[in-house]
Amino acid sequence: MRKQMNIDGIGEYLKEHGIKPSYQRIRIFEYLMEKRNHPTVDLIYRALLPEIPTLSKTTVYNTLNLFIEKGITLLIVIEENETRYDADISDHGHFKCEKCGNVYDFDFDISRMDINGLEGFGIKERHVYFKGICSECM
Repeated sequence: MRKQMNIDGIGEYLKEHGIKPSYQRIRIFEYLMEKRNHPTVDLIYRALLPEIPTLSKTTVYNTLNLFIEKGITLLIVIEENETRYDADISDHGHFKCEKCGNVYDFDFDISRMDINGLEGFGIKERHVYFKGICSECM
């Protein structure tokens, strides 16, 4: 989903994936698409609360879990104690800056990776994470 989806099409996109497009769900997915900041539940909650005063952290958490279950959002766990979310479900990697905490996307060609020792395994997920210092913090 590297291409930018038309924001007006989010409701239809959710329906296509078996998700009832409530206002809260649309706004949460819209946030993921617009910001592309690999947010935590708390970040999404704090950003949308002024607009949706009835929103709860539980609703954000449950909505994100539904998005993951339906395959339209990725769960990113670079640090053990930090769960982030990404609406870009294409194959790509993540780099986390240890200084500013930002998470950046990067592209890679999985077909060019020389992976040995997994012959006969059924791979369901692929995650590539790097940590270090980003160019802005250097």
